[in-house]
Amino acid sequence: MVINIDAFSKSFTDPTKETTANLIHRTDDRLNGMKPIEFIQATRPVVIIDEPQSVVSTANRKDAIGSLAPLCTFRYSATLEEAPHLLYKLDSIDAYERKLVKQIEVASLDVKDGHNQAYIKLVSVDNKKSPISAKIEIDAQTRTGKLQPRKVITIKEGQVNDLFELSGGRSVYEGYIVNDIYCEEGNEYIDFTSCDEIVRLGQAIGEVDSEAFKRIQIAKTIEEHLEKELKFYHKVTTGYDKLDHSKILSQKGIKVLSLFFIDKVANYRGYSKDGVPVQGKFARWFEEEFARQVSKPKYCVLYPKIWHSDGDKYTINEIALQELTQTVHDGYFAQDKKKDASGNPQLVDSKLSAKGEGGKTAADESAYNLIMKDKEKLLSIDEKLRFIFSHSALKEGWDNPNVFQICTLNESGSITKKRQEVGRGLRLAVDQSGERVPYSFEVNTLTVMANESYERFVSELQKEIEAEEGIKFGVVESHQFANIVVSGELDQKAFLGAKKSEEIFQHLLSQGYIDGKGKIQDVLKIAINNNEVSLPSSIAEYTDAIVATLKKLAKGLNVKKHAEKRSVALCEDTNGKQVVLGEDFMALWGRIKYKTTYRVNFNINELVENCIKEIRANVVVASARFQYTKVKVAVTEAELETYDKKTRIQDYRNRNFRLPDIVTYLTDQTNLTRQTIIDILLGLGDKLEAFKNNPQRFIELAGEVIRKQMRIAIVDGIKYHRIGDEAYYAQELFQEEELTGYFKDMVKAEKSVYDYIICDSDTEVNFAEKLESAEEVKIYSKLPSWFRIGTPLGSYNPDWAVLIDKDDGAGEKLYFVVETKSSIFSDDLREAEKAKIKCGVEHFNALSKDKDGKEVPNAAKFVKADNFDTFSTNF
Repeated sequence: MVINIDAFSKSFTDPTKETTANLIHRTDDRLNGMKPIEFIQATRPVVIIDEPQSVVSTANRKDAIGSLAPLCTFRYSATLEEAPHLLYKLDSIDAYERKLVKQIEVASLDVKDGHNQAYIKLVSVDNKKSPISAKIEIDAQTRTGKLQPRKVITIKEGQVNDLFELSGGRSVYEGYIVNDIYCEEGNEYIDFTSCDEIVRLGQAIGEVDSEAFKRIQIAKTIEEHLEKELKFYHKVTTGYDKLDHSKILSQKGIKVLSLFFIDKVANYRGYSKDGVPVQGKFARWFEEEFARQVSKPKYCVLYPKIWHSDGDKYTINEIALQELTQTVHDGYFAQDKKKDASGNPQLVDSKLSAKGEGGKTAADESAYNLIMKDKEKLLSIDEKLRFIFSHSALKEGWDNPNVFQICTLNESGSITKKRQEVGRGLRLAVDQSGERVPYSFEVNTLTVMANESYERFVSELQKEIEAEEGIKFGVVESHQFANIVVSGELDQKAFLGAKKSEEIFQHLLSQGYIDGKGKIQDVLKIAINNNEVSLPSSIAEYTDAIVATLKKLAKGLNVKKHAEKRSVALCEDTNGKQVVLGEDFMALWGRIKYKTTYRVNFNINELVENCIKEIRANVVVASARFQYTKVKVAVTEAELETYDKKTRIQDYRNRNFRLPDIVTYLTDQTNLTRQTIIDILLGLGDKLEAFKNNPQRFIELAGEVIRKQMRIAIVDGIKYHRIGDEAYYAQELFQEEELTGYFKDMVKAEKSVYDYIICDSDTEVNFAEKLESAEEVKIYSKLPSWFRIGTPLGSYNPDWAVLIDKDDGAGEKLYFVVETKSSIFSDDLREAEKAKIKCGVEHFNALSKDKDGKEVPNAAKFVKADNFDTFSTNF
């Protein structure tokens, strides 16, 4: 028999309340004074419970199940809260790999270059320990004024949490000093001392016009819906005569449904004071966007009745379009006892608990009943309703197999579990005959319109799957290999089994392939890459299947480079003396070791003119815009993997922000005077209009141009001066520093200070090898990281010091400092790199004279080279 828990859970333990008990617990004269439940108890029934987390969620309901005197009880659920005797587990990985559910596709909207307001998102709060703290996400900038990727910071009660300071001095955060961190469950928020804004948990302010964001979400959901309808239409009708399309669709057509979950019914349907239903903003936006998109000619085959045909010319039938637009959407909400002007029950909000659960009231039950009653009707292609609006708290009621799009349009910032969000659309689709469609993921793909970046959505979904299903992505478990098929004769499959699986697990542990918790180690990843996985001889015949399983688990896990590291040592000559203390190296070092200071001189008027020209010519600033990103999600044993990424830019114009003080900002970032900055800005003319379009982006680019022109002007006018004989880098520093590097990046050395040269590029490797083999090279060194030359752009570390002995009978020795780059042409180098090398040239020119200004005999010469042959042209 099929029975609802409410049919036998009421007052069954109290004989004095028999009149209020369920009928099943009352004595009945027709049953000789016995109770119906006693007949059930006598059979010792086998009880099967669907969704036990909802059915037996209280102690009373658990007692009610026990009152049936069951022989045994089976519970089926995707989210079991208790699993004392687990008999069978079909988890998310198995379901995906066996294609028993739809594939998930996550679509997200991100704002590009939209950092003109104070963006603040409350990520979490914590009152479990003192002081109370919260994690918030903000836009921060570097010291040079460049925006960083959004970052999460921790604020604590009792501290001065000034977001202006915490953001690196972004003017849009002025006045945002956190006043209170409120942690009551379900009502968490932060507020500020001198601003009216309140930021609730999961909510963000200052990111974008929320109404524009939601309207685009609705528009994109409609677009995804229509594209799927068109794709399925062609999938089913291809190969059939056009006259037969209608008949084919009635048999094999796939109805597409889209779900919009909202947290305020008034956003879809409100009521006047007289109880007259009125459209909410979501319904209004939907109709406008649907009418705009369905009018595109490519969708003509889907909705031919909205088109007028005049020969070869087609025009829209506005009346038919309006009728279609009004009938393709409807709302399923909890119903109140209060009636509207037409006598129909008014729709009301459902309640969502702090855990993100809801739909428990009698009013909610009315919505569930309506959903279930209309379930079959919604699957029919003849039924015009395709877009459904429902309350967020009613998610559990929706399990229609033909839901292909889910869009959540919450305004409260409430936290919704990702699995709950996607779960309603994962069932495989059916056609008009009720049969599951045979097209795998090509058709069975659920598009989720996320309220956040797809990366964060997928990351959170993976965490929830790990927590709720007990799956450990990327971790080997002792039962992992039990289901490997070892024999399939006569349709009787035999499996490797738990005992052998445990044996493999212990072997992997003994080999250091995994740690005690099953976490995969680098040594296993390397062995997999090199096809060198060691397994016991007793299971050698199943090696391919075992390694295939390990590959799945290790997928996406990067190998860290730590096993290849080694230290380098100072070289010694044939007499056991360190080369660094030898006569040749002392002669080389004595020519390059001295420190210098520099002065700069540049023409400010020239700088202003150059900045104006560069900004006018090269600074292009677009308004903030949405980027629509869509990725498919593969559920693998290693992780939730995203692939097939597609992006599209959506225009968005927003002038609802305060223009920042650009003069102060650029003055602080460049250290130029306010008047110089004003002169530059006034010289821009109409180019300054770009500042109004996107202030933050304009400031960043203008600041970058000004700093670049300053570098050029400073370097052009720089002069270095040797400080004196006492300011230099001592040779002893070589003996104090321990060097380590990756062996694959090293060159064995015999003519250098160290026994190995640690190289940073292929150019350096080739250069070092040539230095070793060239007879003219007497001694050389890769200059250590502490050997630095001061420049206005930061310190500069040249590459090599080289002593050349020409051995031409004259005993001439040449001393060089060499900068090796893959190209010696200045145009191929970055501006900062080019400027630093120029400073290096001036520094060593200064060292060619002593402190009295006299020429130093045979001074070291600074040169650039892309290889040894280029370098050799200098001697």
